[in-house]
Amino acid sequence: MGDAVPVRCPVCRRTHVYTASAYPCRCGAPVAPPLVRGAPADPITHLTWSDAWVTVRCRACGRQNQSPQPELGCPCGTVLRLPVRPVTAAGTEPDAATATATGSCGPGPAADGPSTSDAATAPGGSAGPGPQPPPAAPVRPPFTPVTIRTARDVVTAAARYLAWLGFRDLVQPEEQRPVLAYGIELRGSGLIAQVDPTTRPVPLRAVECLWLEGLAASSAAVCFSLAGYEPEARARAAGVGLPLFVMDLTGSPQPVNPPAQALVAQGA
Repeated sequence: MGDAVPVRCPVCRRTHVYTASAYPCRCGAPVAPPLVRGAPADPITHLTWSDAWVTVRCRACGRQNQSPQPELGCPCGTVLRLPVRPVTAAGTEPDAATATATGSCGPGPAADGPSTSDAATAPGGSAGPGPQPPPAAPVRPPFTPVTIRTARDVVTAAARYLAWLGFRDLVQPEEQRPVLAYGIELRGSGLIAQVDPTTRPVPLRAVECLWLEGLAASSAAVCFSLAGYEPEARARAAGVGLPLFVMDLTGSPQPVNPPAQALVAQGA
């Protein structure tokens, strides 16, 4: 959980204590939106999907993730949006006073003394270790596709492909969870997958529900579709790092966004 901050409703003047919920990063570390202590909360009069998410950085691995925008419901009926410190390009976050007073997320004045680069090149100094090479790609045999003739073939091909990527203990739950009603659910060790064997593109809501289900279960989420994805669904999946695959009639899943390409390159 994040830090508890006091929040005053501008409508009824009640003061509440709010703690931002933490969601697991893909590295496993909990990540909570950093709230700006002392900044006024804004009443929400109109809500859009873009306003419902904020970008936060994982302090453990540095990855940027999408997290639900912190909101607080006051007993007077007002819903408040709580300010969150913006993510900066350098990976630092402004303090509350700076963020509240200026609304800027840029770095402050440079501190006195030698910079990191000066210290690394100063006489007698020693440079730190260089950048580490990326991990080697896993060695896998060629994937054996399953020719698509029925909806069951689509699910079978997706399950085989997930096993080929390295996911284990794959099963199809006997009872379909209502939140994943847009396709057929597959589960494995650290995995939630949705397979849509229909001839309609996967909508935005299906991607949102699958991603939130993965967050709640601290599992990777992957989506397969026979008919592709709506543009809004593809954009949201790219923003939250959800791998999307499209299935052709030969039964060979193809990655359609960068998170899917990374999953193919790195494996489970």
